[in-house]
Amino acid sequence: MAEPSAAELAFVEDVAAFYAVDGLPRTVGRVLGWLLVCDPPEQTAAQLAMVLRASRGTISGATRTLVTAGLVRRSGRPGERVDYFSVRADLWSDLVERRMLAATRFHALVRRGLELLDDAPAGRRERLAELDRLYRYLEVELHRVIAGYARVRQEHA
Repeated sequence: MAEPSAAELAFVEDVAAFYAVDGLPRTVGRVLGWLLVCDPPEQTAAQLAMVLRASRGTISGATRTLVTAGLVRRSGRPGERVDYFSVRADLWSDLVERRMLAATRFHALVRRGLELLDDAPAGRRERLAELDRLYRYLEVELHRVIAGYARVRQEHA
């Protein structure tokens, strides 16, 4: 495995900073950033630790977080006792679909809240009514976006 270039390491740090804004530890972002650009695309914990200059324990925690979140896949190879970590090419569209399903579940809660406040004054209902309008719009548009992207993926397959 070749040493990562300065540009690759800068990219890794930029990914780490991007995800740190959302509260993820920087190492989690670094692992994800490296897995997006590394060659080969599957890396062991030892390789990740070496490239990212982090302890095996830190890498273990970061990969556990990423695997649990569905951002990274853990796999093995026949005859080897080591795990490999990678990012699937189709990960991001799957992630958007999962977020859409979560938004649909939250929208159901919003509608339940509106039913709960059915007889309440309009001012009291407005917070939920605004969420309901937003999620109705998002459900329609996200279905359209996902269907359109499925067509784009087929064209490039």
